[in-house]
Amino acid sequence: MKYTIPFNKPYLTGKEVEYIKNAVSSGKISGDGLYTKKCHEFFEKEYGFKKCLLTTSCTDALEMAAILIDIQPGDEVIMPSYTFVSTANAFVLRGAKIVFADSNTDNPNIDIDSIEKLITPKTKAIVPVHYAGIACNMDAIMDIADKHSLFVIEDAAQAIDSFYTGKDGIKRPLGSIGHLAAFSFHETKNIISGEGGMLVINDLKFAQRAEIIREKGTNRSQFFRGEVDKYSWVDIGSSFLPSDIIAAFLFAQLENISNIQEVRKKHWKQYYDGLLSWSIDNQVKLPFINEFATNNAHMFYIVCKNLEQRTRIIEKLKANGILSVFHYLSLHTSPFIANTADSILINSDNYSECLLRLPMYYELQTEEIKTIIDLIKEA
Repeated sequence: MKYTIPFNKPYLTGKEVEYIKNAVSSGKISGDGLYTKKCHEFFEKEYGFKKCLLTTSCTDALEMAAILIDIQPGDEVIMPSYTFVSTANAFVLRGAKIVFADSNTDNPNIDIDSIEKLITPKTKAIVPVHYAGIACNMDAIMDIADKHSLFVIEDAAQAIDSFYTGKDGIKRPLGSIGHLAAFSFHETKNIISGEGGMLVINDLKFAQRAEIIREKGTNRSQFFRGEVDKYSWVDIGSSFLPSDIIAAFLFAQLENISNIQEVRKKHWKQYYDGLLSWSIDNQVKLPFINEFATNNAHMFYIVCKNLEQRTRIIEKLKANGILSVFHYLSLHTSPFIANTADSILINSDNYSECLLRLPMYYELQTEEIKTIIDLIKEA
């Protein structure tokens, strides 16, 4: 079905094709070319990330993180059940057992109070997911991790240009707090390159090995910097680095991040203001943002009072040419893991049944958002 208002529409700033042509004419379109370096420099300067490495996807960045913290068969990793399968797969591939935590009642982020109860002598890491770009309580998570000598890997797939204010009053970019972090530039994200991701390394003891893992387990990067006289196979790894064509597209987006964010935040506010009184009257929850978090307008969602209400809204919008989508199914109930997961995660399952994502993209028009709001109220 062709929708008059799709759920997502990739936005082009106008420079993407020009930069891709520049990359091609440079004679180097494999990984770590001119535009890859420009992207790394942008993130390290703009957000203060200690070291950044572009990857072919956020999934790859998470897989690199699992290798870097030396996940072994039998290790346990705590994460929310309400997340995308990549969050778990990255660690399952190394033999880890995933221990699922419930979500908060007021938003889908991990329930902090449940984490410490899930820690065992086998626990190796905590993977908080900043759902919708809204920060988890990172002070609490880092305190727990420090207490139990655990690694923290931020799944910041949706969290570009979003921040967390800690108990010390300092405002920090999401992805800069855990030992490692992973971002996504999939076409549904705020800043895109079609497919693409990035590993952020905040604990620099991982930096050199991260380069090696990303380059098929070789010290090729050191060789090109003149630090070794030849490169060889020194560790496990894979081909995690993207073509410079992808980086060229991404850099055009990064140059326009302020404008993109400003427009998306206006869309988000129109949804929120337009649905607020209706949501109260109809037992529907709108996104909740903690006082320590900022809103990067990655998505606008509503949490319906039940599955039936959500289904009515989806069908009403669909009948009028508008695509809205539900999001994750709780991973602890998935066919792959269900036989080994014994958790009862009420909030996570509630989001699976009741959360609905509304169209959100740069070129969405004010009148289109008004139409969506009106149809939701009619439903």
